[in-house]
Amino acid sequence: MTTKLLRVTSTPIAMEWIEKLKVQHGPLMFHQSGGCCDGSSPMCYPRGEFKIGDQDVFLGLLGDTPFYISGSQFEYWRHTQLVIDVVPGRGSGFSVESPEGIRFLTRSHVFTDEELHQLMDQGEPPRGPQSF
Repeated sequence: MTTKLLRVTSTPIAMEWIEKLKVQHGPLMFHQSGGCCDGSSPMCYPRGEFKIGDQDVFLGLLGDTPFYISGSQFEYWRHTQLVIDVVPGRGSGFSVESPEGIRFLTRSHVFTDEELHQLMDQGEPPRGPQSF
């Protein structure tokens, strides 16, 4: 049996921060728009405070925290696994980690040909809001 290949994952330190931030802010969600400036970083919001559009792509869960990417950015990143990490610095003023002296950062792993075939077998990720 083949394990499902994840389109988004995180480092252990990122998961620690997600859990800390959930204590302060309640359930969270991520969105990566790929726009200019801070839009190219993953943004972390209290769940429901960012409106997911019909073209946004649900990449998966980090623990129980949903991660979305804009449809246009998905087209650029579809051949990679996004790995959410944390680095020192100041995140966007809109992202909940901003006052903590850290920011979330997207790293990537380019899928191998074998992994791309597995992803095709798994099907396209859903677009638009999902229920959690």
